[in-house]
Amino acid sequence: MAITTADIKNGLTIEYNEQLFQIVSFQHVKPGKGPAFVRTKLKNLKTGRTIENTFSSGVRIDVVRVERRPYQYLYQDETGFNFMHAETFEQISIAAELIENADLMKEGQIVEINVHADTETPLTVELPPFVEMAITSTIAGEKGNTASSNALKPATIETGAEIMVPMFINEGDIIKIDTRDRSYYERVKK
Repeated sequence: MAITTADIKNGLTIEYNEQLFQIVSFQHVKPGKGPAFVRTKLKNLKTGRTIENTFSSGVRIDVVRVERRPYQYLYQDETGFNFMHAETFEQISIAAELIENADLMKEGQIVEINVHADTETPLTVELPPFVEMAITSTIAGEKGNTASSNALKPATIETGAEIMVPMFINEGDIIKIDTRDRSYYERVKK
């Protein structure tokens, strides 16, 4: 399916230079002189790299039909990460390169997998915005570096990933992590 630059919106998946890109942001520009154009930021779905591109106004763009499907993360083996569709129970294996922050996934977690609808090819795996994890190891906080301080220390969570947490977090605490930037969000009350 083809659209023009007037139909561009964030999140749309397009085929450009024989590769698949997701539109991260766009801006319609009408300069005082010369023709209008659309300035875009495109994320390559295969490499994860973001590029900037300018389309002339009215140019035709090929849109790719992408479906978001719920999958449950099962386990990791030599073939990659294995998931099961939440409704059909179909199982698929996905290479680690397609999963951003894969070390923040734990078994049983529900994720969204974007699938190219025409070829049934998995494109990307999206974790929920926040996940709850237990702290398995961290150094003890020093007296004086309490909740009012902005000091951070490294901590290992149950999946083996390491993130920075405030000094008052201890082993065994359960915390909420923002998967978009791998940052500590809050301590979960027990």
